[in-house]
Amino acid sequence: MAKPPRHTLTMPSAHPRGIPKRALPRLGAALFFVTLVGVALPLAVLHRAAVSRHPLEDPWGRYPLPSLAADDEESAQGDDLDSEDLKLDRVLQKASMRDNTVILTTLNAAWASPGSVIDLFVDSFRSGVRTSSLLNHLVIIAFDGDAYRQCVKIHHYCFALGTEGVDFSEEKRFLTSGYLEMMWKRLDFLRLVLEKGYSFIFSDADIMWFRNPFPHFYPNGDLQIACDHYVGNATDLRNIANGGFNYVKSNERTIEFYSFWYSSRLRYPGYHDQDVFNAIKHDPYVADIGLEIKFLSTAYFGGFCEPSRDLNKVCTMHTNCCIGLRSKIHDLRIMMEDWRNYLSLPPSLKRLLTLSWRVPQNCRYYVQQ
Repeated sequence: MAKPPRHTLTMPSAHPRGIPKRALPRLGAALFFVTLVGVALPLAVLHRAAVSRHPLEDPWGRYPLPSLAADDEESAQGDDLDSEDLKLDRVLQKASMRDNTVILTTLNAAWASPGSVIDLFVDSFRSGVRTSSLLNHLVIIAFDGDAYRQCVKIHHYCFALGTEGVDFSEEKRFLTSGYLEMMWKRLDFLRLVLEKGYSFIFSDADIMWFRNPFPHFYPNGDLQIACDHYVGNATDLRNIANGGFNYVKSNERTIEFYSFWYSSRLRYPGYHDQDVFNAIKHDPYVADIGLEIKFLSTAYFGGFCEPSRDLNKVCTMHTNCCIGLRSKIHDLRIMMEDWRNYLSLPPSLKRLLTLSWRVPQNCRYYVQQ
């Protein structure tokens, strides 16, 4: 196939025919002005188009994500930062501790309204013993636009998790199809965090943090998980795990387990992640990959299923075994009142008095057998 003829650009002569030498300066100035306009106008249009769409817009396109203290060089990366994966990398990096550990919770619009669950959750960190600094390592994962907008009002590390074609904004009643889908979406996200090299404490937002939990974690153990019922031994598989609170170290074993856990939803249709965990913890495959599971005592990590009864020890309390958002909020508020009353006591009375919670009240209370 013949090549098309090449066209060469030729420079005009210094003295164009028919133009007086005296007119050349004015002509040069005119040509410079036309050239400047021709270049500047398209650049201005391009600049306007670039800045009109913030490079960190949320998936719903209704509220710009914060820059997370990004410097000018980062913000200049433009469309590359549009990737959800890169946004997640940035927020995890900024929130992580020195050992690449982050604290994670999830949020939808139903739990995000002012005075609702998320406000109580954050307030518990501020009211707890050596817990306020842990807010610097908390990332709130928003399932919908309303939850994200409320998150950025109350906290500095928020991440908008895209959920195409699924509306997670409304309250999801326990074991409904929407609830199950949201739980499995959450689990798959946690697997991704592990794959990125970050260890995490995951906490449901209806868990109040009263003390720093790190001194009460085991030095060994790949996955440490709270319980609805604790039998007294941290390695006993008869413990009934609760997926709402766990400390997971990022390594090959946990990444493989979370992939196995997520895929097991197909073996147990209609069950949520916690029930599936309590089934697959007995699977020989878990022992084959060498995963070490530690179950956390309810003396420190309690809930309404099995409360932490000693306020001198309690680290976290969960409104598990409770159905209905209104019931949760009612009892969470009373729980926070009980905690503040405890903190107001002199140290001598804290040790001498046998103090107990006034909850649960509106929440359904039972212990799984």
